Amino acid sequence: MDRGNLTAIREFVLLGLSDSSAHPHLLALLFLCMYLVTVLGNALIILAIGGDPRLHSPMYFFLSNLAFVDICFISTTVPKMVVNLLTDTLTISLEGCLAQLFFFISFVNMDSLVLCVMAYDRYVAICHPLHYATTVSPQLCLRLVAGLWVVTCLHALLHTMLMARLSFCASNVIHHFFCDLNPLLQLSCSDVSLNIMVILTVGSLLALTPLACILTSYGLIFCTILKVTSTQGRQRAFSTCSCHLSVVVLFYGTAIAVYFSPASLHTPQGDALSAVMYTTVTPMLNPFIYSLRSRDVKAALQKTLCM
Repeated sequence: MDRGNLTAIREFVLLGLSDSSAHPHLLALLFLCMYLVTVLGNALIILAIGGDPRLHSPMYFFLSNLAFVDICFISTTVPKMVVNLLTDTLTISLEGCLAQLFFFISFVNMDSLVLCVMAYDRYVAICHPLHYATTVSPQLCLRLVAGLWVVTCLHALLHTMLMARLSFCASNVIHHFFCDLNPLLQLSCSDVSLNIMVILTVGSLLALTPLACILTSYGLIFCTILKVTSTQGRQRAFSTCSCHLSVVVLFYGTAIAVYFSPASLHTPQGDALSAVMYTTVTPMLNPFIYSLRSRDVKAALQKTLCM
């Protein structure tokens, strides 16, 4: 391909869900409502945990961080999509696309790692309750969260810098509602072998390691619960991790459907709809899962709303 006869692309068209919807304005209204519910629900979780001294524990500290990350996560993609649908522009600049890619990778990995840390917290609480206070100390919690932010930002910066070095000179149409790695790589006319190698190595390591840790933690938790003789004791143990497990299944189940399903099953519209699940629906449902299944959070929310 002669690059001298090609014009570099500086703007992309985000078709997203608009090419499968005859009523883009109604679709924009739907996603705007979902966005507002997500922000309000997660903000209430943060306020409830911060305002109730009974919830000043590692488990709820991590939950408040998850709620904050969910607000940032959905804010990376949905507002731009809503604006595009309402104005019928559907465009995003190359610089805006790279910025969106950076924040998306940062927050999706942060979401995954916080869920991993929460699983470790439940493992220590159930399997080693006598050592919980010393093992999961407030200092350790702060260091863990700070370290996770550093790791996720550096990882996102790596992918963003590798993407910024590429040239885009073919089609500028992205069949997605945000700038993701795979759709952008498919539009590049440069050599993307280094990008793919980093995705398969560093990206897979950062994506699969938390999932492996979560599965290991819950495997050990279930083994411990099965050793409990009383039914009441088992129910209490299950109740302490049921909310988190529900969120893990919802998040990883939808993400795996997008990134780890066979290529033959992928279509642009199908991938976009699947991405809606873990980028929009999951952050929206998390506050409802915790508020409905956790008595302490429910009581704190009622107290917050009645103030």
